[in-house]
Amino acid sequence: MPREVLVIHGGAGRFRPSILEERAAIEEALRSALYDGMSALSSGNALDAVEAAVKSMEGSGVFNAGKGASLNLLGEQELDASVMFGRDLSFGAVASLKYTWNAVSLARKVMERTDHVFLVGYGADKLAEALGFERIPPPSPRLLERYRELLEKVRSLGYDLWRRNFEIVRLFLPDTVGAVALDRDGNLAAATSTGGLWLKLPGRVGDTPLPGAGVYAENGVVAVSATGIGELIARYLAAARVAFKVKSGVSVEQAVRDVVHEVTRLFSEENTIGLIALDAAGNIGIHSNCEVFLRGYTFKGGEPRVALLGSEEPH
Repeated sequence: MPREVLVIHGGAGRFRPSILEERAAIEEALRSALYDGMSALSSGNALDAVEAAVKSMEGSGVFNAGKGASLNLLGEQELDASVMFGRDLSFGAVASLKYTWNAVSLARKVMERTDHVFLVGYGADKLAEALGFERIPPPSPRLLERYRELLEKVRSLGYDLWRRNFEIVRLFLPDTVGAVALDRDGNLAAATSTGGLWLKLPGRVGDTPLPGAGVYAENGVVAVSATGIGELIARYLAAARVAFKVKSGVSVEQAVRDVVHEVTRLFSEENTIGLIALDAAGNIGIHSNCEVFLRGYTFKGGEPRVALLGSEEPH
């Protein structure tokens, strides 16, 4: 019988001093997500676990997802999320969501209660309203202050925000939260949720809600969740490439290392991608090319372990 395992991430990117200043709050939020996810895993299945873990991070306000989501160019929060269940390849996603902070649970509703797999914008908002989801609160003063600071910084550099300026992406941490889980019956599941890039164009969608890019799960193979610069992860279909490698006999640990290395080499960019993955035997793969990689894991009977910097071991 497979052991019950849960792995999570809270985003990856360049180092900033505030990461260390906020270490206690970030670690507490990661541990809370692991606790909530494992509680759901103990009483339910892998899909319940990844939803609970990601919902916990969305609700914390600590990460770039849910209540803590970044603001787009117009100062609005637009959320993307997806879930995938490896048992039958069920998939659900939402993008450009403005109504509710709990995007991951809405993505699951799309999967289980509609005939569709992906809803965006107005349609996703109307479904959230019809299902009684809690509305997203106004952005916190901390988020509004950061929005004003970043907008002023970008303008001072002379960038045209409506044109192709990949340099802007490099200025920010494109955080995302995610989880992968294996349950007692051998089911694998994955979920990912994000507020996207700071100052993104309204309507921008990255890798998070795209199957095979930011998320993938298939029983007997692997579950994957990605974080980093969504445009690059989507172009490389990073999650699917991990699955292809595992199917071909590569270990999950080596598969995530290979994909991170390939993304780094192909795009000649560090601080672009972080991956978490679980195979059918409960083996964990975690790797990133980022200075910061918020992550953690736990399993039945074990203690939660978390880490913030790419160079440190989970503790």
